[in-house]
Amino acid sequence: MATAKLSCLPTFCIPAKGHRNSSHYRVRIKCAGIADPSGIPAPMGQKTEYKDGWFEKAFMSLFARKMEKFASGGESKKGFWDWDYESFVDVSKRVMIGRNRQQQQEVVREVLLSMLPPGAPAQFRKLFPPTKWAAEFNASLTVPFFHWLVGPSEVIEVEVNGEKQRSGVRITKCRYLENSGCVGMCVNMCKIPTQDFFTNEFGLPLTMNPNFEDMSCEMIYGQVPPPFEEDPASKQSCYATFCKETIFFVLVYIFAMNPAYHCEFLSFFQVLWLSPARMYVIN
Repeated sequence: MATAKLSCLPTFCIPAKGHRNSSHYRVRIKCAGIADPSGIPAPMGQKTEYKDGWFEKAFMSLFARKMEKFASGGESKKGFWDWDYESFVDVSKRVMIGRNRQQQQEVVREVLLSMLPPGAPAQFRKLFPPTKWAAEFNASLTVPFFHWLVGPSEVIEVEVNGEKQRSGVRITKCRYLENSGCVGMCVNMCKIPTQDFFTNEFGLPLTMNPNFEDMSCEMIYGQVPPPFEEDPASKQSCYATFCKETIFFVLVYIFAMNPAYHCEFLSFFQVLWLSPARMYVIN
């Protein structure tokens, strides 16, 4: 059984005791958890509070600093350890400004590639060909290494091409979706570019199925994602209140950085608040 024990500082994945089959792992990574003693994410409509450690903050800073190069409003003066999850999400919002969904996805791809050494995708393809073993191994790594981004998750059994395997990851309540409150950010800044990166750059198919009713998500390694037009997420409407709040934040931030756009932003703001709340992420 693939398990994840979040109990000590980062070491590496080692075979679980008593298993000769290399598809069974025990991951030993320390991940700061949810502040509430229960360790359970807050109910839908309430924001979960996290207690982030240096491991999480390091990833937040690395990604935020890379993404900020593409963000509207200029670069901040934050030091490496000044970044937190809220400021990381704010940078994501600013990246969306002035870009259609394909351009947003391309930014994420560029950021992910910039985090890797030259030739890393080719090496990944050699080390992890699209097999059941590779899919299960990457699922086991996702639990600790994606914890800073999505929150608590667990490896689950899924069916891929008619075969059952433990290459699925169930995210209890996605931290990124919860904090952004934006369907478009989930789809265009996380789901689609992550699927595309693993499938096309690494050669390991990945499908992500977010549940916008409870903000959970299922990742299935080894399963080829559907075309965007056939993906249910492409037809998902925005959270009426959350998405408007996100756009409002972005407008206020850019206006603060660029007062010359005052009139244009006021006009856009009026149109936004008078328009129907049902907007889609396919534009």
